[in-house]
Amino acid sequence: MADRVLVLGSGGREHALAWKLAHSPHVKQVLVAPGNAGTANSGKISNSAVLISNPSILAQFCKDHNIGLVIAGPEALLAAGIVDDLVAAGVRCFGPTAKAAQLGTNRSFANTFLDHHGIPTARWRAFTNPQEACTFITSADFPALVVRPSGLGPQKEAILASSVEESCKAVQEILQGNIFGNTRETVIIEELLTGEEVSCICFVDGVTFATMPPIQVQKRLLDGDQGPSTVGMGAYGPVSQISEVLLEKIKGTLLQHILVSMEKEGLSYAGVLQIDLILTKDSMKVISFNCHFGDPQCQVVLPLLKSDIYEVLQDTINGRLHDSTLVWTDDCTAVSVVMASEGYPESYNEGREITGLLQAKELGLEIFHGATTMKDDKVMINGGRVLTVTALKNDLTSALEAAYKGVAALYFQGAVYRTDVGYQAMKFLRQSVSPSYKEKITGSIACSALFQPPKLLTASGSKSGSHKQQEGVPGLFDLRASGYSDPILVSQTKGIGTKLKVAQLCNKHDKVGQDLVAMCVNDLLCQGAEPLFLDYCICGKLDDGVAQTITEGIAEVCKLAGCTVLGRDTNEMAGMCSPGEYSLVGFAVGAVERGMMLPQQERIADGDVLIGIASSGLHTQGFSLVRKIILTSSLHYFSPVSGGCGAQTLGEQLLTPSKIYSKVLLPVLRSGNVKAFIHIAEGGLLGRFPQILSEQFSVILDACNWKIPEIFSWLQKEGGLSEREMAQMFNCGIGAVLVVQKELARRVLKDVQKHEEAWLIGKVICHLAGYPHVEIKNLLEVLQQNRSPFLQTVSDGDSLLWATSTKGKVKVAVLISGTGTSLAALLTYSKEPASCAQVVLVIASRSGVEELKTASRAGIPTRVIDHKLYGSRSEYDGTIDSVLEEFSIELICLAGFVRILSSNFLKKWNGKILSTYPSLSPLTKGSNVHRQALPAADKVAGCTVHFVLADSSLEAVIVQEPASVKAEDTEETVSEKVKEAEGRAFPVALQLVASGMVQLGAAGKTCWKRESWLLIHQNRQGCSSSHSLQ
Repeated sequence: MADRVLVLGSGGREHALAWKLAHSPHVKQVLVAPGNAGTANSGKISNSAVLISNPSILAQFCKDHNIGLVIAGPEALLAAGIVDDLVAAGVRCFGPTAKAAQLGTNRSFANTFLDHHGIPTARWRAFTNPQEACTFITSADFPALVVRPSGLGPQKEAILASSVEESCKAVQEILQGNIFGNTRETVIIEELLTGEEVSCICFVDGVTFATMPPIQVQKRLLDGDQGPSTVGMGAYGPVSQISEVLLEKIKGTLLQHILVSMEKEGLSYAGVLQIDLILTKDSMKVISFNCHFGDPQCQVVLPLLKSDIYEVLQDTINGRLHDSTLVWTDDCTAVSVVMASEGYPESYNEGREITGLLQAKELGLEIFHGATTMKDDKVMINGGRVLTVTALKNDLTSALEAAYKGVAALYFQGAVYRTDVGYQAMKFLRQSVSPSYKEKITGSIACSALFQPPKLLTASGSKSGSHKQQEGVPGLFDLRASGYSDPILVSQTKGIGTKLKVAQLCNKHDKVGQDLVAMCVNDLLCQGAEPLFLDYCICGKLDDGVAQTITEGIAEVCKLAGCTVLGRDTNEMAGMCSPGEYSLVGFAVGAVERGMMLPQQERIADGDVLIGIASSGLHTQGFSLVRKIILTSSLHYFSPVSGGCGAQTLGEQLLTPSKIYSKVLLPVLRSGNVKAFIHIAEGGLLGRFPQILSEQFSVILDACNWKIPEIFSWLQKEGGLSEREMAQMFNCGIGAVLVVQKELARRVLKDVQKHEEAWLIGKVICHLAGYPHVEIKNLLEVLQQNRSPFLQTVSDGDSLLWATSTKGKVKVAVLISGTGTSLAALLTYSKEPASCAQVVLVIASRSGVEELKTASRAGIPTRVIDHKLYGSRSEYDGTIDSVLEEFSIELICLAGFVRILSSNFLKKWNGKILSTYPSLSPLTKGSNVHRQALPAADKVAGCTVHFVLADSSLEAVIVQEPASVKAEDTEETVSEKVKEAEGRAFPVALQLVASGMVQLGAAGKTCWKRESWLLIHQNRQGCSSSHSLQ
């Protein structure tokens, strides 16, 4: 049944809230008290004259008019305890209690809270005596130039002084009541901080928080951040300067820290919490709190919200935010420009007519009213902050343009507004490097770089002319010693892009180095250049084991490419990168004799033949689209597929490394028989040909002439892609193309086929007007004919496995004790739309466990149930059981949970508890298995995921994952390998059980619905061990 909702307030924030609520099918009417001209009789929205300052009258009004929900907008109402009063009267109300609202209404309280809990903020002092305050200002060892009253008041009641004298004058005026309208008892003196400011807003239900996109506000009245401070003259979001890495830090550390601190203070907070942050050159600090949506932040963030706000508000009140998933508009930016009246913020004119509202609305904008009123059917000014013009567009530039068109359409005498809203972001975007490079570098503001001296990993038998590199000394290369007489140097900088995200998700890092080298080296070949050396940078935060794997992989692959590794830079975004997150960028330099440079465009002629050289798979192209296809498909990266050697998962097949063509093709390129070399990379099959062809020529390819790997057929079908989309995004089986004279084509093809699979795939023709420069025949037909056995294995074999994902996910609790290493893998897996399980609760057996932060960062509710606080095991298990039932848990994963569960608990949850032990054999699953694996070299260790049974003598294995042990391994490295195996195996096992493919049968035995799936996974190690570098 639809509700009536009452919004309290009269500003632009309240208009935006009413506007958003009116979109909900759960809401039949929105009343705004007292409201403004924008909320007067606008569809579902209308104004109410109820007296909101009297809680008794307001409560009776809500009962008489069947108000199902009240939303308190102004901070003054929250401070006065409106929520407490209405709830006590039996009226449902959204917002924090008066006690919790002190974070936003009492500056002294908020600063004390921050200091007490070690949350970074500006240095400050509170004073009631103006002389003492001025003495502090003049003697402080920091710029004590921010002066504000302690008690309730809008954010504009802050004076940013430009000098000590001005700061002291502000103190006198505040305490003596000469400004802000009345005498204040306490004044706060704060350190003036400099840096980027951003508002982080979140819904808080007392246990869980759900964040909104970051918003940046222009607070000064005039352009260039001049004039007096206000609550905001414009805003935009999301903020492009704030990286995803930094957002994760804000959520995972700062917000969680604040939430935990509130619990310790007994502040039961349910509502919206806005945290205004500043990102200084040293760190991130809290400027202030607001216990409601800010204005104009609200007018920016609500247009970005796709979820039903009524449902979100209800979940917040009910303490069920963990059940609510906020959905935001993708790839869009919202901009709000505030129009104020003349004299704002000190004094302002009223009673002037506003025109142009209809014209601005016709531009597709939202015009949120603030200080407006209706008089004689005209909209009139009724205060300082008059209108907020909001535009929602695909990018910041378009949104700014649209918003200012709306401002131009509106008019009232003396209108004041800023013309440079969003200038910080525009400056950042202008200074940024190209988008493709930006994607590869996890840059962010307020980050520091940790430089580690590069370690030279020179390939054995490296090229003559290379000089040994010393620490801090640039690498040297003598071209003359390498036999060059008239060389041209060619350089290339490349990254891997989105393929890295898939590698990190699959926890498979051993081949990404080959992709990096291939991207750099293959592009050098396009100029006919021989690769000489390569340098690279790892940007992010990853453990030494992964970094070493990447480093060794790059060094090994450089041997295949015939180039020398100069070194490695590691840039770690200190404290801001999520664990395991990184990007790779490589820089390669090659050389070619001046007379042998490619392409030789003037030699290309009608009838020349195209030789296509096989790719190994996708290489590095199209992975953004691949991720979208998988997110909307019934599959997962762990789905088993058939391959050339046994079986692989879908993720492993997608991550097949790129081929490196330098050693194979350099003799062919130097023969003089090749007119052009094309590396099929960005732009797919269609992208590179225009770079080597003059306007008078075109090329025509026939897909019947080469072998297209089955993965491309699956992507085309699953993504519903057109022929052109496939050719634009993917290489479709062709990694490189040679352009040669027709008479020499067979000879060149034969030379290439000695090392690589290659075909005659097309020819150069004279261009005909009106026809494309690149035409591919029969591509769609070949793709559609090429769907077996890969697609049969995936679609038929996995359809049952993933079927339940469309029926609602199984709710899972993860129990940890501080040593769990697979929690992050389980959380990552559960976020995938194709997963059949959802982690909704994490329980720790003791406080202070690091993994609790991991769960909170992912928005997962956590509980600490300390066994030391219980008198018996049964009492302890009973408490866990009651919490599991509270969250309607269906499956339990023990991720490093070291407590022994009682037999009664295990019997109740029989067939519903999964755990691991670090061995492939139940006979060696004790704590010393890593030591047992060491005596002999090249043994196989691993882990086993199993059902936990009350009868420990029984064994119910679900999945086993091997880990190879080498002679040089230590007990610690074996342990790490087993942990990595657990991270791979546990999500697979959970998916099998949650999907119903595996269950615990009679007599404690594992029951499979499709035995072939188990056989596929048992063959995985044999297949992976036989892979070799291309």
